[in-house]
Amino acid sequence: HVYLVESGGGLVQAGGSLKLSCRASGDIFSGLATAWFRRAPGKERELVAGITSDDNTYHEDSMKGRFTISRGAAKNTVNLQMNSLNLDGTAVYYCAARYGRRLPGSPDEYDYWGQGTQVTVSS
Repeated sequence: HVYLVESGGGLVQAGGSLKLSCRASGDIFSGLATAWFRRAPGKERELVAGITSDDNTYHEDSMKGRFTISRGAAKNTVNLQMNSLNLDGTAVYYCAARYGRRLPGSPDEYDYWGQGTQVTVSS
């Protein structure tokens, strides 16, 4: 099993920045792809960004140029740098992982999930 723990959420003013981190532990083998999803109030969970085991990245169109996914300095850590946050950024952000080369948009295709971290953007 792979365990995921998110950190870095909080309250930020519109236009501000936050960095989320996801640390994986447990039975980690090569080929693990990691993604960030978010669920805004009243909405479905949506893919924000992802990174494959060979460091190919994906960013949802509406977040390109503002959000950046990358590997952290600590082992088995993936970060999500979020800049120019707007009110739509208010959501619970989840780290998810799966073995495989793809980064599916459907949450159903991810096997491992963190508990989520709340991000609130204020006006």
